[in-house]
Amino acid sequence: MTNLEQFKKAKEAACIMVRLNDDFIRTILLDLADNMVAKIALLLSANKKDLERMKESDPRYDRLKLTAERIEGIASDMRDVANMNSPLGEVLTERSMPSGLNLKKVTVPIGVVGVIYEARPNVTFDVFALCFKSGNVSVLKGGQDAWHSNLAAVGIIRECLASHSVSSEVIQLLPPDREAARDLMQADGYVDMLIPRGSQGLINSVREGSKIPVIETGAGIVHTYVDASADLEKSKKVVYNAKTRRPSVCNALDCLVIHVDRLNDLHELVAAMAMKNVAIEADERAYKVLTSHYPESLLEKADGESFGTEFLDFRMAVKVVDSFDEALKHIAKYSSRHSEAIMAEDAGVVARFFNEVDAAAVYANTSTAFTDGAQFGLGAEIGISTQKLHARGPMGLRELTSYKWLIESDGIARP
Repeated sequence: MTNLEQFKKAKEAACIMVRLNDDFIRTILLDLADNMVAKIALLLSANKKDLERMKESDPRYDRLKLTAERIEGIASDMRDVANMNSPLGEVLTERSMPSGLNLKKVTVPIGVVGVIYEARPNVTFDVFALCFKSGNVSVLKGGQDAWHSNLAAVGIIRECLASHSVSSEVIQLLPPDREAARDLMQADGYVDMLIPRGSQGLINSVREGSKIPVIETGAGIVHTYVDASADLEKSKKVVYNAKTRRPSVCNALDCLVIHVDRLNDLHELVAAMAMKNVAIEADERAYKVLTSHYPESLLEKADGESFGTEFLDFRMAVKVVDSFDEALKHIAKYSSRHSEAIMAEDAGVVARFFNEVDAAAVYANTSTAFTDGAQFGLGAEIGISTQKLHARGPMGLRELTSYKWLIESDGIARP
């Protein structure tokens, strides 16, 4: 089947989706979650084939890797999505006009949602669950690195759909080659919205080459600013978690910004990171402080590439600032508008940070690792939008809907 034929089938399947009621959709998703867990061995076997083609030292390896625990977590998120209220048919606005018109503005599916993503097989299940629950058809274009994992995942999904007599065409998996990505970006008239999930290079390529409306997601150049008023113990815990919990994901800390008044605390702030072999690229003042406290093999001087880089690895930049205003300027210059955090006990400083930092998720005294659809109570996420039109931050069910106007009258005509 050609890519164009798959797009046509996806468009036709959108008509099927709008006929499914929410109770039926819920039943299918709960059944699918159970089937995923029952077929953990199959998924792990397929995933092993992909992992064997990637070096463990590759920052993408952790994203690609499935474990029994991770699969059970994906299934749990799917159950959460299944049990959430449908985002469809909600009346957003209702009014009667003097002319005799009765107006309703109601939520409806986007239609056909395309997603281009890299080595993250969990995305396959997450996207399908969110799209299916919100009445959308999903067209997936995963990377070559996760081909066997994605193929196995879609096989399980389609098998479950067939068992409930639902067309398997409501999910399409494109080949992992670049031609499929180019075709998807040109599928105007078949695909209604396109979401790239992956590196900044992937996002830029899709944004520049797509004829379809694009929601930019994924790339996170994340800062945590430690203010003069910060609590040291809280800061140590939060900064460590933000950097080391899962460094390969987009909410991981990339740059620690620290007020000069707390420079003598810097070695304590990062001490635990040495146990995780976190390499630090430090500016001149930070480097001098850390030289006698942090392992020499893990300490480097910052260069022109240190700031504004999404490391996706056990690596972090450190910037010393002379004032809160300088911290704000540094973050504004290098941020990708994903997630930014402040450690501060001064309520006024926190209020200014909340008000002035331009990002989808802004934190105070909290790890940026929480930028996640499930953690935000969305069940799962299709991506984290870093733009401002349509959706911003973790995108759940509501963000996969549009709306339309329903107009009724008693046979009136416009004068």
